[in-house]
Amino acid sequence: MLGALRVVAPHLKPIFINRWSAVNPLGRGRAATFAALSEGSSGLRLNDFESGEPKTWIGRVEGLEREPVVARLAEFDCRNNRLAQLGLVQDGFEQAVARTKVRYGAHRIAVLVGTSTSGIHETERAYRGRDPETGAFVVPPRYRHSHNVFSTADFVRSYLELQGPAAAISTACSSSAKVFASAHRLMEAGLADAVVVGGVDSLCLTTLYGFASLELLSREPCRPCDAARNGISIGEAAGYALLERAGAGDGGVALLGYGESADAYHMSSPHPEGEGAYLAMSAALQRAGMAPADVDYINLHGTATPANDRAEDTAVHRIFGASVSCSSTKGWTGHTLGAAGITEAIISGLCLEQGFIPGSLQTRVLDPGLKSRIALAPERRTLRRVLSNSFGFGGNNCSLLFGQPA
Repeated sequence: MLGALRVVAPHLKPIFINRWSAVNPLGRGRAATFAALSEGSSGLRLNDFESGEPKTWIGRVEGLEREPVVARLAEFDCRNNRLAQLGLVQDGFEQAVARTKVRYGAHRIAVLVGTSTSGIHETERAYRGRDPETGAFVVPPRYRHSHNVFSTADFVRSYLELQGPAAAISTACSSSAKVFASAHRLMEAGLADAVVVGGVDSLCLTTLYGFASLELLSREPCRPCDAARNGISIGEAAGYALLERAGAGDGGVALLGYGESADAYHMSSPHPEGEGAYLAMSAALQRAGMAPADVDYINLHGTATPANDRAEDTAVHRIFGASVSCSSTKGWTGHTLGAAGITEAIISGLCLEQGFIPGSLQTRVLDPGLKSRIALAPERRTLRRVLSNSFGFGGNNCSLLFGQPA
């Protein structure tokens, strides 16, 4: 049994987030994101992507169809890289990277981007546009600069004119949480002085129909932890963080610890007792040198499927009991898949800066079988440390602990 394993994780020296940027269904920039959270305004809408099928609710970023990537990188143009670019121009992020480049040099700044489907939408369009008589492509798919999982990491590095190590991480819904762990290892190995981490996932038919085939899509806005929850709402988002050893940026928030696990229980279902989630959260606490009582809020993975919410609740209660406020923010953004980790890390940073805990939007009647302390209404109080959970298909789990260094 995985839970019997002893979690051993060396302590981590805090790594500062010196700039965040965000774009998601709530709007462009961190201010728009926080405004929606504090006002209880969801970014979910009836599916109006492509043909509007399948019937579900989605979180869509407005305007991508009209905003191509910069001319010098035109070969990268696709929905996913448009979204990536839109994230880079928010919140003064590219300017912050430019200043960091002066300090360290372009070759000392790494780029790590999480994604699940990258630019697969471009390949979908190419196949749908084939000649009906011959089956030949009218517009051939451009795998190298769109569909390729590395495409977005390559685009981000090229856009920011960086020369350090670059990689894409694709571990389903934990992708852009695991970039923080990989960034720490790069810095510890002396391969980078600063790291741009992020996540980008855009809407495509592969994910919409794929989750529909698994019978995991809700026909209403998703309701995390609700007694009548019945599935996810898919969203799209981009977000980034600039990591350095010294803190001088947004709010003095730092990465205090991280934990990763791979329980490999099932291709698409979580371990029913949340064993992998337990290991990831335990390792994050141990790396930070902290106890469960040191955490003030947990941003749940909270997908709104019965199995996922139940398994995560079991793991959370096993460590924290019912003493820590928890909530899911997917009722605002939808499940942004490969961008979920960075989107919810950004929200965690906002919660720390603003002294704010969002309630689980759309949740009407809490599932009586859940044992954790799940916030249905927003709370305002000083927060010192926030844990953010991201758990992916195949048991790829990651927990991130953010806060003010002691």
